Formats: sequence, C-alpha cells, structure tokens
Amino acid sequence: MARRRVLLLLKPSDVYPPRPLATSIQTNGDRTISSKILRHLDDRCRAHKETIDHCKSIIERRNLDWELIMRNNLSKSICHVDLVITVGGDGTLLKASHFMDGSVPVLGVNSDPTNDLEVEEMSEEFDATRSTGYLCAATRGNFEQVLDEVLEGKKQPTELSRISLKINGAKVQSCALNDILMAHPCPASVSRFSFRIKKECGETSQLINCRSSGLRVSTAAGSTAAMQSAGGIPMHISMPDLQYMVREPIFPREADIPLMHGFIKPNEGMAISWYSQEGMVYFDGSHVYYKIRHGDVAVRCTSFESIFAE
Repeated sequence: MARRRVLLLLKPSDVYPPRPLATSIQTNGDRTISSKILRHLDDRCRAHKETIDHCKSIIERRNLDWELIMRNNLSKSICHVDLVITVGGDGTLLKASHFMDGSVPVLGVNSDPTNDLEVEEMSEEFDATRSTGYLCAATRGNFEQVLDEVLEGKKQPTELSRISLKINGAKVQSCALNDILMAHPCPASVSRFSFRIKKECGETSQLINCRSSGLRVSTAAGSTAAMQSAGGIPMHISMPDLQYMVREPIFPREADIPLMHGFIKPNEGMAISWYSQEGMVYFDGSHVYYKIRHGDVAVRCTSFESIFAE
C-alpha cells in the first residue's frame, strides 16, 4: 500500500521581532509597553513553537511521506499530496486554500488557542486574544487523535463553498474561502457600482445602483467573521449559499433598501459593474487582491474546498 503524502504548512515561528527581556516597563518613544504584554507575546511564540514540534513528532511516527514548508514560502499550486496539515490558525489555512483546487482535504491545527479566562483577566490592560481557529479541527491537545481519525477514514472532510471571480470574462486565479471585499483602495473614498443577481435560467433581479463604502460577499464559513460584525447573519458552515452586504450605503432608494443585504443561491451569480476610477477586490483579508477600474464587470460564482471541521 502506497504511503500517504502529506504537506505540513506552518505559520512562521518568528512572528514577533526580537525584544529585550522585560522586568517592569519598556519605553519606546511615546509608547509605554507593559512587561505583561511582552510576556504574553513571548508565551504566544512559545506555544506556537511547541505545537509545531508536537505535530512534527506525531507525523514522524506515522507511515507517511511528508514535507514541511513555511507559509511565506508558498508560491505554487499544492498538488501531488493526499493531505495538507496547516499549523497556525485560520490565516494559515486560508493561505493554503488560495493554492488549492479543492481536490485535497485540509486539516487545520490551531497552534495557540485563545484562553477566555486570560482575556477576561487582562481586559483592562490589553487584548489577550490569541489565534483564531474557527476553521481548525485540531489543537495541540487533540492533534494525534484527530490525525489518526483522518488517516483511518473515521473523520470525513466537509465540503465548503468558496467564491470565485471573473473580471471582464477572465477568471481570477484565487478563490476566497471566507469572503471578498470590493472597495475603493482609499477607505475615505466612495465606491460606485451597480449589481444584479442572475439565475442560471437567465432571470435577473432589478439593477441596484450603489454609492457606498464597498461590497462584501461571504461564504457560510466566512459569515461569522466580518459579515457578522457588520450585522450579517451567521450561517451553518456547510451551507452552499453566499451572503452579500453593501457597506454603508449612501441614501439608497427606498425600494432598494431590502436588497442592500441578501443571499446568492448555488444556481445564481452576481454581476457587478464598477464605476469608480479605482477599485480593489480583496480575497480573505488584505494580502491577496486584484485591481479593478471604471467599466470593469465582475461575476461571482462558487467552487468548493474540503476541510476537516470540528
């Protein structure tokens, strides 16, 4: 029986720059940094490194062909492997998804989960939130058990919707697993665009003309992130629908107000005409983006990614 091929994708362990040891207070120009903050950052680095070492140790004891790559060095499509394991948080898993076509499942490991008691204890001093792992099925504590369940076929991946995009008929290479944001590159500038929902049968909704802060479209997996923060509706992670929201619309027509926020079914797409001189489409945050200009037309549709979810 052929050995399974595994790619271990890691968030860098040197996320924070080197710092002198703090015994009380560090002063940096106009900033005063508490020693508690520095110890917290050091502890985050330690937890992440220990999780990496733990995962490597477990993988080495399995009958697997595996290779390791840092996420910052990922530059080409992930293929010729049977499983991708990401160690970091949702950001590392999302980075991997931009280089995958949905044929290879992903197992995310949250290397430094947030401790609610710590957040509460430090709430008057600083934000002690750690790594977000909504898409991660494992932590250091249960990685061995989850990995064995995956390898033995006891745990099956969930197929999640992704957002693909065409600009003037040309398909954009990246797909978004969480959401995309279409907006002017300057947050203080108005985004001007029109959109309508199109069905496969050819039927279309009315044309909605917008002046706003932009347009966000999320998957079900991304509906609990920025979409929910903006007042959107959380969706079950396996739902195939997309959710959209016009951000801060400027004096919309009364008839258009109900259509500033809605859903796109699997048999539907959204056609957008962009009317600002400049524009950007951001995929899953700020690192992956594409420029659009006046007159460009974008059409969204869905693809899928296989994730081992909790």
